[in-house]
Amino acid sequence: MTGTNYLTGAEALVRMLEAYGVEHMFGLCGDTTLPFYDALAQMDHGIQHILTRDERHAAYMADGYARVTGKPGICEGPSGGGATYILPGVIEANESSVPILAITSDVATTSRGKYPLTELDQAALFEPLAKWNASLDDAARLPAMVRAAFRAMTTGTPGATHLALPFDTQKAQVDEVEIWADARHRSYPAERAGPDPDAVEAAADILARAKSAVTICGGGPVLSGAEDALRRVASLLDMPVATTVSGQGSIAETDPLALGVVGSNGGVAATREVVDHADVVLFIGCRAGSVTTERWRSPGRGATIIHIDSDPMVIGANYQTEVAICADARLALEALARALEARKDLSGLGGAAKASAAWKAKMAAFAPLAASRDTPIRPERVMADLMGVLDDDAIVVADPGTPCPYFSAHYRWQKPGRHFITNRAHGALGYSLGAAMGAHVGRPSVKTLAVMGDGSFGFACGEFETMVRHNMPITSIVFSNSVFGWIKAGQNAGFGQRYYNVDFNRTDHAAVASAFGVKSWTVKDPEDLRGVLKQALEHDGPTLVDIHSQPLHEAAAPVSEWVA
Repeated sequence: MTGTNYLTGAEALVRMLEAYGVEHMFGLCGDTTLPFYDALAQMDHGIQHILTRDERHAAYMADGYARVTGKPGICEGPSGGGATYILPGVIEANESSVPILAITSDVATTSRGKYPLTELDQAALFEPLAKWNASLDDAARLPAMVRAAFRAMTTGTPGATHLALPFDTQKAQVDEVEIWADARHRSYPAERAGPDPDAVEAAADILARAKSAVTICGGGPVLSGAEDALRRVASLLDMPVATTVSGQGSIAETDPLALGVVGSNGGVAATREVVDHADVVLFIGCRAGSVTTERWRSPGRGATIIHIDSDPMVIGANYQTEVAICADARLALEALARALEARKDLSGLGGAAKASAAWKAKMAAFAPLAASRDTPIRPERVMADLMGVLDDDAIVVADPGTPCPYFSAHYRWQKPGRHFITNRAHGALGYSLGAAMGAHVGRPSVKTLAVMGDGSFGFACGEFETMVRHNMPITSIVFSNSVFGWIKAGQNAGFGQRYYNVDFNRTDHAAVASAFGVKSWTVKDPEDLRGVLKQALEHDGPTLVDIHSQPLHEAAAPVSEWVA
C-alpha cells in the first residue's frame, strides 16, 4: 500500500494488471501519472516497467511484445502531449489486429473546463482509433472497466484499447472485493468463434471442384496460431499458399507449397501469375486491400472467392464472395480440413509445382544481384548475407521503405510462426526499433533484428538509450542512402523524375549509435558485409551496422507500384 488505509485507484490499477498476468509494461512519466508511478514504486507486484524516451515507442514496444507472446501489450503515458504521442502506436496496433492497452493519465475530473495544463478530451481523441476506449472517471468502476478493456482486446478480432486515468481517480477509494480478473482474457485470441458448418461444407465443395485454387493468407493465421491447420488444408488439396506481407509465417517459405508474398510490395511476376490464373481464391485473415491485390486487380473479378475472417465487415468488402466463413482462422481451417478429409473426390491442384516454378523464377532474378560487388551495396546482397548468418528462429522487425519489400520478396523464412514483424496498417517510419525492443522483451531467448532506412533512424534513434540501459542484444541494420527512398521512387516512376524535398544529408549512424553506447560498424564494401554482420549478431549487447546502400529509385526493388 502507499500510505492510505484503503485501496486507491492507482493501487487498484496495479493490482488489476497483476491479476491479468502482466509482467512487462512500457511507458513514460508525467505530472498526471505520479500517483500511478508511486503505487508501482511501493507495491509488490512483479511487473517490470521499462521507461522509454517517448510515448510513441512505448506503444510500438507493446505492439512487438504482443505479437511474439500472445499476450496483450501494455503501454502508458501522461496527459495532453503524451496522449497525442502514444496515439500512432495505438492506431497501428488496432489496424493490425494486435491487442495493446494504452493507459494515459489525465487531469482531475474536477479541473475539466478550467484550462488546467495538459487538458485534452482524451476519450474523444481515441474514440475513432481504438477498438474500445473509456475514461475512468469513477474509481468504483475502475476494475470493471479494466476487465472490459482486456475483454475487448482479446476477443473477436483483437485490437487496441485505451483507458484515460484522471488524477483524482488515482487517489480515490476502490473496493478491494472488485479486484479480480477473467483468466480467459490474459491471452489472445480468446473465446474463439467457430465456423458455420454449412459454410465450411460449401467451401469444401468449391475447393474439391477447383482446377487452380490458391490461398492468400493475411496476418490472421499467425495471430490465431493456425499454421498447422493451414498446412493440413493445403496438403489435402496440393494447393499453393501465398501470403501478404503481414501473413509471412503462415507457412514456412521452404515448404513445397509456399508461394511467397504476393501483391505490389514484395510480389513478383511469377507469384502474380499464379494468383491471376486461379479459378478459386481462398482469403484467410486477409483484408484483400490495395497492396495485396495490386489495387484490386489480382485476383481478377472472374475468380470464385472464399473468405475466412474473424471480422464480418472485412468479408465481401472488396470482392464478391461466394462463401463467407466468419470465424477464428484456426477453428475454421481445422473444420475445413475435416470436411476435406471426409471426401473421396479430391484432385491435386499442382501447388508444389507452381510454387517451385515461382521460386525458381524469383531466384534467377535475385541470385546475380545477391552476388553483386556493386557499390553502394545492393539490398539483395544484404538479404543473401543475412540468410547466411541468421538463425532460423530469429525475429526480424522491418520498417517500411527499403527493408520491407526486400525481406518480403527475398528473405526465405525457414519456419512457420512469428519471425517477421512490420507495420503494414499505416506504414509509419520509426516503428522497427521500438517494436524490436518489445519483441526482445517478450522472447528474449532468440536473436532480434531491427532493420530500418536512414529516414526511420531519424525518427527513432533516441530509443538507443533505452536499449543500452537495458542491455538488449538487438542488432540494428540501417540502409543508409540519404533519402526518403519510397517517395523518391514514386517521383521517379510516376512524376517525371521531378525530385522534390526527399533528399537529406548522410548521417554517420554508427557514430550516433556509438554515442549512445551501441557497438557499431559502417560497411561500404559488400565483401566486408557478411563478416561484420556475423560479428554484430554474436556480440552480447546492442549493435548497429550502417550499410551504405543503393537507393530504391535506382534499385531492382520488388515493387510493382510505388504510389498506392
